[in-house]
Amino acid sequence: MSKKYFGTDGIRGKVGEYPITADFLLKLGWAIGRVFAEEGNGFVLVGKDTRISGYMFESALQAGLSAAGVDTHLLGPMPTPAIAYLTRTLRASAGIVISASHNPYYDNGIKIFSTEGTKLPDELEYKIEEYLDKSVTTVESALLGKAKRIEDAAGRYIEFCKSTIPSTLSLRGLKIVVDCANGATYHIAPHVLEELGAEVIKVAVKPDGVNINENCGATKPQSVIKKVLKHKADLGITLDGDGDRLIMVDHKGEIVDGDELIFIIAKSRLRQGTQKGPVVGTLMSNLGMEHGLEKLGLGFVRANVGDRYVIEKLKEHGGMLGGESSGHIICLDRISTGDGIVAALQVLTEMQQSGDSLHKLKQGMQKYPQVLINVKVARKVNPLEIPAIQKAVTIVEEALGREGRVLLRASGTEPLIRVMVEGSDKEKVAKHAKALAEEVENSISA
Repeated sequence: MSKKYFGTDGIRGKVGEYPITADFLLKLGWAIGRVFAEEGNGFVLVGKDTRISGYMFESALQAGLSAAGVDTHLLGPMPTPAIAYLTRTLRASAGIVISASHNPYYDNGIKIFSTEGTKLPDELEYKIEEYLDKSVTTVESALLGKAKRIEDAAGRYIEFCKSTIPSTLSLRGLKIVVDCANGATYHIAPHVLEELGAEVIKVAVKPDGVNINENCGATKPQSVIKKVLKHKADLGITLDGDGDRLIMVDHKGEIVDGDELIFIIAKSRLRQGTQKGPVVGTLMSNLGMEHGLEKLGLGFVRANVGDRYVIEKLKEHGGMLGGESSGHIICLDRISTGDGIVAALQVLTEMQQSGDSLHKLKQGMQKYPQVLINVKVARKVNPLEIPAIQKAVTIVEEALGREGRVLLRASGTEPLIRVMVEGSDKEKVAKHAKALAEEVENSISA
């Protein structure tokens, strides 16, 4: 049964357009409250990133929760992983995040964490949707939910981040550029690094409600590259608007993406003797990471795109490390969800313990050239069900052998077929991708 409102990562859209409206969020707060009131007494945490609409939606959710008779503890601007962590440690019934992650300020969304700090189970999302189709009712006045602010939320999370690396480890001697995307980590990430002894050069730490992710953050690391080179820094750390995504930059100004960072952390865990189970990537993870892990003797499993599916595979296979090339990195031995600051600290730990630069650490994995072509289509179709496309894919796969990979998939949000070819030879990869894209276009048109 498909869901009416919830996608793979909560509910998201443009502010002012249904369902990202004040009246819907009030009703959503009430529906969440009714479901968790059924689960037992308790309170719900509400946190947000720095976009201006967060004020409106925070109030709307709190009003709805109150009408359902549930208390609200407000965290203010906090990274998404911090809300997951605090939901678990404060023993809240649930945690609500008001954020649209790396999207522009005019978008917003809602994510919900369970009391364990994990994504909400499907059965509870279905229950919430059932209430969304009912009329809002208000409990008797004496039973209305109350609200209060958690004043020390940032301090609690800063201490948690520091606890994810050895207590004896110091970052003294490291000069680090950190870009907080004018988002939820602006008052967290610089403090974590400074308290651990690093010299920190701050970028995009002055949110004004509309500058979140604007020409900054993990999706636009150019400003960090310039700062690293200008200040001769050891590295750069760039996070997205809600702090669950990480991209790093080495001292030469070269980007180190999620696949490379996962490889570095896996190698570090292997050296320490703490790596358990296979590493989990996605269908888009670079083949170079798979081959690099193979050389280390580590297993590798691919999940569908999305951190939710990565976590599912990790739990299924008894793994603890996984993520996406986009920078969602999950260290289940540290926290229950993707966390940019925690992932960065694991990489910094390996740098300090090994004595190697970030540039040298990433050399252990050789990225393969990857070409992605989006083919516009007029109708929804599975390209691999068309015999001519199947034949074309087989020909390319045979030509590439173990040194390459083909992926064709329909976009879940746009009328596109994504054609991805990866291999050791850049020119051959580009040629094969172009030929496959033409075959997809011609076959679907026919």
